[in-house]
Amino acid sequence: MVPRRPSISDVAALAGVSLGTVSNVLNRPHVVAASTRSKVEAAISSLGFVRNETARQLSSGHNRAIGLVVLDIGNPFFTDVARGAQEVAQDRGAVVLMADSRADERTERANVELFTQQRVQGVLIAPSGGDTAWVADLRRAGTPFVVIDRVVSGVGEHCAVSVDDRTGGELAVAHLLQLGHRRIAFVGGPSTLAQVADRRVGAEAAVEREAGASLLALSTGALTVDEGRRAADTLAALGDGERPTAVFAANDLVALGVLQGCVRHGLRVPADLAIVGYDDIDFAAAAAVPLSSVRQPRQELGRTGTELLLAEIAAQRDGVEHVHRTERFTPELVARASTVGH
Repeated sequence: MVPRRPSISDVAALAGVSLGTVSNVLNRPHVVAASTRSKVEAAISSLGFVRNETARQLSSGHNRAIGLVVLDIGNPFFTDVARGAQEVAQDRGAVVLMADSRADERTERANVELFTQQRVQGVLIAPSGGDTAWVADLRRAGTPFVVIDRVVSGVGEHCAVSVDDRTGGELAVAHLLQLGHRRIAFVGGPSTLAQVADRRVGAEAAVEREAGASLLALSTGALTVDEGRRAADTLAALGDGERPTAVFAANDLVALGVLQGCVRHGLRVPADLAIVGYDDIDFAAAAAVPLSSVRQPRQELGRTGTELLLAEIAAQRDGVEHVHRTERFTPELVARASTVGH
């Protein structure tokens, strides 16, 4: 049999005080005499009492949690975003609850609905696509939200933090063009992800400015290592005069998959195929051939998004006007051995 958890009544009985006194010690210790407070604290310690924080928050109408909905919890990029969010939240006495949409719009909306049912203070969300039905859900519930890693148009005023992905795409391909590559492949998808679409637009813009350059687009079903390996199979099957000499992958996981596929097919990196990724996750620098990548300020996205969200929550609580803001960061290229050699 599972032992019963000690209750506030057990604490009061052991300390020889009223329930109200125990409640005061837990919530307003300054109003309780030191000697009485010591007795109650000793009883709490002796019993191993832990108060039901969730029940207390729901009964008071306050919740210290904020929700974070990400596209792929297995992607280290979103792990770093969450770490940045948690840093700010913890400093403000809040906690971050993370949910994975798996880049599926129905799952995304279900996660948002769950968070609103849990009465979180607010929601940080990295949207999975064009369906923004979750916006109406949050506004109907009066729940503040901030969009992470993207600016969503057509949904009215809201706060957002993102990276200029078109510039990032241009940086990646401009780097390859400067190294003399003229046949370049863009690998990544799905194209319904705005971040992927913007990175491709930036890549195309860079190619269009260079005479004799071309861009081969290979769409993938997801931004994963497995999809990168499959793309490498496709590239390896092309003839030497037809195969691109460089790849710009829509994220580092895809790029790492391409790198693994090159090893399997006997293609040398960068001699036969140069590779640039996107995000600059920790695994990029640690790869067998360190990966060139477009660096995003991953933790800063989480920190800034949480700052904006907590500011909106405070404004709502205090009944003052909140001015929505959009923060956009500029990425930078980090060149390593996958493009410039050892």
